[in-house]
Amino acid sequence: MSAPFVLGLTGSIGMGKSTTAGLLAQAGLAVWDADAAVHRLYAPGGAAVFAVARRFPAALKDGGIDRKALKAEIARDSRALADLEAIVHPLVAADRQRFLDTPASDILVLDVPLLFESGANALCDATLLVTAPPELQRARVMARPDITEETFRLILSRQMPDAEKRARATHVLETLSLDLARAYVKALLAYIRESRDA
Repeated sequence: MSAPFVLGLTGSIGMGKSTTAGLLAQAGLAVWDADAAVHRLYAPGGAAVFAVARRFPAALKDGGIDRKALKAEIARDSRALADLEAIVHPLVAADRQRFLDTPASDILVLDVPLLFESGANALCDATLLVTAPPELQRARVMARPDITEETFRLILSRQMPDAEKRARATHVLETLSLDLARAYVKALLAYIRESRDA
């Protein structure tokens, strides 16, 4: 059996990445979600709890890591983020490798918000960027609870500009409607499978 095809999925906040990941999962693909992996690592009994709690004791709550408390610690201490990344990134990478080593479908999806920024695109056979016009992105994000203009700007400042992602991506999906996204996903999977069989 040939090795599975690895598709990297990415896109900035409000672009429709989670919806697209859902469509790929509905199509029968195994999807590894970087954010979900971090949640697992921080949950009670998670692999990151002991090391994170040792560095950030105030973040330990009910046997797991409280993300809100952790965020407060990072805001307070300029070295905190680098320390946290040194603990968590290797654990996330190990979780991702386990997923890749036990393929559950012919096409595997790596859903990573900072795919290009982190260099994780090097693990992929192709990349799919989900995008939308800036005004649609802004409307989607501002409709979320607990999101302020300042938070939105801060998130964007940490992400590679959309134009640069478009230039790097193998495939680009503009998520103007759910029907369009669904049709695109179906066509893309057919294209990947046909080109592998050729």
